Amino acid sequence: MIKAIIFDFDGVIIESVNIKTEAFAEIYRSHGPKVVERVVEHHMANGGMSRFEKFKLYHRELLGKKLSDDGLSEITHQFSRMVTQKVIEAPYVKGAIEFIESNYTSFDLFISSATPENELREIIEKRKISRYFKEIFGSPGKKSDHIKKILRRYSYDQSEVVFVGDATNDKEAAQLNGICFIGRRHRGNKNAFGDCLCIHDLTSLEKAIQDY
Repeated sequence: MIKAIIFDFDGVIIESVNIKTEAFAEIYRSHGPKVVERVVEHHMANGGMSRFEKFKLYHRELLGKKLSDDGLSEITHQFSRMVTQKVIEAPYVKGAIEFIESNYTSFDLFISSATPENELREIIEKRKISRYFKEIFGSPGKKSDHIKKILRRYSYDQSEVVFVGDATNDKEAAQLNGICFIGRRHRGNKNAFGDCLCIHDLTSLEKAIQDY
């Protein structure tokens, strides 16, 4: 029986994937359309990867430059300024807030995101939903480590926990820890999850969990 649900944030609770895609594109726009195209393509395929890792990768592989610590700090602050308020104002994924409000006393709810943890907490506080979650985890921690902590800290059996995500990294983090995975499908990840159990929005999450 499922006792705990771990949610990714962007694209699972909040419809914010496009906000961050547009911000990545804007940051690399001065380097030309081919670079922007490759940045967007990689970002869309790796939603669970932290922005810190992405910026270092894009600079190294696409621009042939090593990003210094100061340069990384500057570009991540620029990105944060571009997206934070927009994510605070973004709509919920259909059915998300209804599921959370109706089920937070029935299941232990957690968030595991690649968003920097301080930024993630600010967004969740301003959206007034922090009280629904037992713990909130963001980067620099990795999702596989977030899951490990949750399993250890709360003594769950692996069969009692499900991860709801929208990226292959989410699926891999769940599989590494031997827990169930439910994929949220949207326009940016149509073919991402193979034969995994998938939902189009959170109106069908309750049924999907019952199917486990």
